[in-house]
Amino acid sequence: MIFTKDIRIAVIGLGYVGLPLAVEFGKQLPTLGFDINAARITELLTGFDRTQETTADELAQAKHLHYTASAGDLRTCNVYIVTVPTPVDADKRPDFTPLVKASQTVGRVLKPGDAVIYESTVYPGATEEVCVPELGARQTSSSIKTSP
Repeated sequence: MIFTKDIRIAVIGLGYVGLPLAVEFGKQLPTLGFDINAARITELLTGFDRTQETTADELAQAKHLHYTASAGDLRTCNVYIVTVPTPVDADKRPDFTPLVKASQTVGRVLKPGDAVIYESTVYPGATEEVCVPELGARQTSSSIKTSP
C-alpha cells in the first residue's frame, strides 16, 4: 500500500494531457515528468511549453516537478500515469504503438506495490489486453493486478 507521504509520481508523456497533469501534481507532490523527446524536456526546463497548455508561471509554481528523458530515472517513482496518445490510422483503427512502448518502459522499472494508471482513449478492455502484458513482461504475474 502506498501512503500519501510516500507517493512519487511519474507522468509518462508530456503532451497536452500529461504536462498539465504533471504541473498540478508537481505543485503538491514529488512528480517526475518523462518524455522520450529530449528537446521537449529542454524546452520545459527553460519554462517554455510549445503546446501552450501551461504558462511559464504555472511551470514555475510546480516546485516538486522535475523533468527527464531518461527512463532509468523512473525507478524512483511508485505511481506511473501513462498519458501518451492513441492515434488512429486511415481506417480509424487505434495504433497502440505509443501505449505499448510506454508500457514496456514502465514495465522495466515497475516494482511490487507500484500503481500504473492509463489516461488514454482506448476501447474497453484494451488496457488489459494490450498494456498489462507489456507491463508484466518483466514482472511476475502475481505482482501485476488489474481492476475492472
